Amino acid sequence: MNYKLIIIFLSLLLFSCKQTSHYTLENKDSNFVNKYHNSGFALIYKTELNNIKKLEKRSLNIYHKSLKKRSIVKITNPKNGKYLIAEVKSNKIKFSNFYNSVLSLRIAEELDLDFNEPYIELNLVSKHSTFVAKKAKMFDEERSVAQKAPVDGIKINDLNNNKIKKKKDRNKNFSYSIKVADFYYKNTAQIMVNRIKQESLIKNLRIMRLSETKYRVLIGPFNDIKSLKISFEKMSILNFENLEILNNV
Repeated sequence: MNYKLIIIFLSLLLFSCKQTSHYTLENKDSNFVNKYHNSGFALIYKTELNNIKKLEKRSLNIYHKSLKKRSIVKITNPKNGKYLIAEVKSNKIKFSNFYNSVLSLRIAEELDLDFNEPYIELNLVSKHSTFVAKKAKMFDEERSVAQKAPVDGIKINDLNNNKIKKKKDRNKNFSYSIKVADFYYKNTAQIMVNRIKQESLIKNLRIMRLSETKYRVLIGPFNDIKSLKISFEKMSILNFENLEILNNV
């Protein structure tokens, strides 16, 4: 009788341990997902892009290469602080690695992106977060209105102000760098620089000291989008997980 009690007790103990372990793993996955962040250039979908599956103009959808379908993302235009919530429609669409996503025309319009320099910040957001909960109702209402309205009707800002702003944008300096990674030790950062020079023939690398325990490996700066794209695609061959493009403000 005592043996049976011991067996039952051990079984219960093992079951509770498994349950605790499973819960911990779920928390870790959740924390990892919410930490995804990328800064870079987006590709704004146009009908001329015949090699990319159609993305509805009025939708709040994007294409992404690694985020799961139906993932919720916050997209921000860092130049004016405007942001919105969007959904990943697919992660199987092929497009250049230089772009961190493909956006619908509506998203680009609402964020007031510069079509010649569509720079965005993209963050993955939990579907259960309070941020999404507060915005969900508003965007459901916007969807129903947008389906009935032409794309040209999305803009609210005064057209004269937009013209003035675009002129100023053309005159400003283009300056971006590719962020490879951050390191705890400078020696480790230097090892990464040496590896990139050997494997990609990229030479304009530098190490930026952010603090006593944080060193950032950067490529650039670049003064035009063409040279930036060439170097970025060279780095893509080395299979870095999350290359970012930083604006040198």
